[in-house]
Amino acid sequence: MSNQKQNKDTIRKDSDKVKRYGKFHKNAKSSGKQQTSKVKKQTGLQYRKKQSKNVSDKFTCPVKIAFLGGLNEVGKNLTVIEYNDEIIIIDCGLAFPDVSMPGIDLVIPDFTYLEKNADKVKAIFVTHGHEDHIGGLSYLLRVVNAPVYSTKLTLGLIEYKLKEAKINSKVKLNPIKPNDVVKVGGFSVEAIHVNHSIPDSLAFAVKCKDGVIIHTGDFKIDSTPIDGEMMNLARLGQLGNDGVLCLLSDSTNAERSGYTESEKKVGESFENLFRRAGSRRLIVATFASNIHRVQQIINVAASLGRKVALSGRSLENVVAISQELGYLDVPDGIIIGIDAVKQYTDEELVIITTGSQGEPMSALTRMAMSDHRKVSVGPNDFVIISATPIPGNEKTVGNVVNELMKLGAHVVYERMYEVHVSGHACQEEQKLILGLVKPKFFIPVHGEQKHLRRHAMLGEAMGVASDNIIMASNGTEISFLSDHQYVIGDVPAGNVFVDGYGVGDVGSLVLRERKLLSEDGVIVVSAVIDSATGYNLCAPEIHSRGFVFVKESSDLFREAEDIVIRILDKYADSRKRDINALKGRIKDEVLKFMYEKTKRSPVVIPVIQEI
Repeated sequence: MSNQKQNKDTIRKDSDKVKRYGKFHKNAKSSGKQQTSKVKKQTGLQYRKKQSKNVSDKFTCPVKIAFLGGLNEVGKNLTVIEYNDEIIIIDCGLAFPDVSMPGIDLVIPDFTYLEKNADKVKAIFVTHGHEDHIGGLSYLLRVVNAPVYSTKLTLGLIEYKLKEAKINSKVKLNPIKPNDVVKVGGFSVEAIHVNHSIPDSLAFAVKCKDGVIIHTGDFKIDSTPIDGEMMNLARLGQLGNDGVLCLLSDSTNAERSGYTESEKKVGESFENLFRRAGSRRLIVATFASNIHRVQQIINVAASLGRKVALSGRSLENVVAISQELGYLDVPDGIIIGIDAVKQYTDEELVIITTGSQGEPMSALTRMAMSDHRKVSVGPNDFVIISATPIPGNEKTVGNVVNELMKLGAHVVYERMYEVHVSGHACQEEQKLILGLVKPKFFIPVHGEQKHLRRHAMLGEAMGVASDNIIMASNGTEISFLSDHQYVIGDVPAGNVFVDGYGVGDVGSLVLRERKLLSEDGVIVVSAVIDSATGYNLCAPEIHSRGFVFVKESSDLFREAEDIVIRILDKYADSRKRDINALKGRIKDEVLKFMYEKTKRSPVVIPVIQEI
């Protein structure tokens, strides 16, 4: 038997292992900084070692795709493409914390893999300027020195972030336009214009010796876009005819049938609602980065002779950058400072604000809680929330709506009167992309598991072989051996929490402690003992916060003090004295007593001072 035939037989036999392993991997979940599934280590990695000895030289260094974020979640998008020991990165975003992350400001990807391979990283390409695609860059660029490529507006937003982080002088930002081709090492990266809820959005066609990989970024197919330029479907069709190895496509709206409405529909709704508001003051909440939406608000306000005030630091920054770069057309004198709103009557004003997702510290939330220094909401306010809640934010948005209504404001929200359209493609648009590109392999990206699964079903309906649809997770690494073979391995991936100036210094243990503190409070037990004899020198003190109302629980704390005294007496009488063992005993006994009396489990902290 020839070596070539042996190689083919080896690939065919091992293909079954890959498929079985791939199916297991679809259900695997990341456990933190590194996925540690025994099956992955014993099956996936062993297979990779085996194939490197038996596969022909053509595939000894296959093209690889790894995901450090953006899968099984909304946000934190980061894709790594590797070929011939060279790496390019597409996007580096952040996610916002949920209720299980008390005190956390931001969540960014784990950069361990990229930091370890920093010398291989040749470039970073960014699809557009939303936080879930650029928000992690200022953290990544502290550990990886690579040039950044994107459109003018996206780079303007990135540059502002880098200036805040004081690393802008160390990073080279390279502006590109749709249809530009950037050659980086063994890669050739082509920028393709797409429609989204922010101007200057791109897809990328990444070409190397082994084939073409298309990453759509976030997109929709808008036939009447605000900037007048449709998504470049013709180019995607050309690439599809030439042959595409793999398609990575936005899955956010994979559960929605039909087509996404055009952004111009929102402008028409604003026109009707602004007139309906009559003499009332208008307050419109939207995403700071939705520049098309801001433009339409300004257009309608100008047509009705109203001034526009901006509330929210991020909104002010985005508008300033967009004006400077020519992406916003603002008539002279129409924008006023938020400090000047009291100089105008309600019927002369439109206030654009952040907080459409009910963020606790946002301008709209502060208005709803009567905590905004410049704006007091009342019965003569007409509030429009021009956004749909991100999954998980429904309750916080609902709370803001309720509080605004309590203040007497008229509130238009969610799908009422078509005040919001998505920036993401629905099923028919996703199917059109699959039909144009005709990929050999298809990986649904950007979305929760339900979105990825539904998109995978669309891919199969559009003719992609079921074995060639790869359900990946954060930490998945796919190595393409040929146009019909792939191997799944893993790389370190997970969440890194940003809390104030701290990056990564808060882990699962700290979050667990914060959660316990928020649920049952804390008890601090203080005692002073003789370092020589071990005897208690004064009565122990017990203090609590967030556990019970101390003034009404004096008997409970007296009993707890008696328990501590008995433990201290036993400690003094013992021959072997271990201060750490003493603290552990106090903690266990006080916690047990408090649970028996209250059915609560507070955090107990013993503080023992030896004199």
